[in-house]
Amino acid sequence: MGGTVSRRTRQPPAATRSGAVVRRLLSALRRQHPAAFTELTFRNPFELLVATILSAQCTDERVNAVTPALFTRYPDAAALAQAELDDVEQLVRPTGFFRSKSKSLVGMASAVVERHGGAIPARMEDLVKLPGVWRKTANVVLGHAFGIPGLPVDRHVLRVSNRLGVAHGDDPVSVEAQLSGALPPDLWTVSSDTLILHGRRICKPRPLCDRCKVIDDCPSARH
Repeated sequence: MGGTVSRRTRQPPAATRSGAVVRRLLSALRRQHPAAFTELTFRNPFELLVATILSAQCTDERVNAVTPALFTRYPDAAALAQAELDDVEQLVRPTGFFRSKSKSLVGMASAVVERHGGAIPARMEDLVKLPGVWRKTANVVLGHAFGIPGLPVDRHVLRVSNRLGVAHGDDPVSVEAQLSGALPPDLWTVSSDTLILHGRRICKPRPLCDRCKVIDDCPSARH
């Protein structure tokens, strides 16, 4: 889910769209992607947190291919906290950056055991204090594993929201604030999922504008 922002993202439309326009555009995109949800496979908050950490600079498909063996060997935070780094590295190697990811996973699990009794915390302020967990990762877990409103902003959300003019800038925290300010909390998570899918399938770095349901209201398409 990680990656760099395309140069086109750095050229937002000049005008800021109203909250009503933002909600209308997101509603149209949700109709285009009605089953929008995280594509990471998980059964509980621990598995989603691990999978999201692994998804940095890696496709969800590859993460999903790796996690079954990882979770069989380390089914919870207590088990992962006791893992040997070499063993974890071998299991997660296909996701890339496997050494730093392995350190983050074992460090995260150890902190969860020491600070939270082995249970993944359900508060942003606690999640972002765990090794390897940033705000985007925390929002993924809150929104999908706990049902707590969260709006993860990745490279796809940045690209699509800037092209549509529903948010401006390259800073994920700023874009999150802009989008969440225009949308009711119960739509934060699904709106992020929708923007991510739209960015993966339609509004790619080289966009497939002829397949976009909001092309007539997209400032970037006119350029």
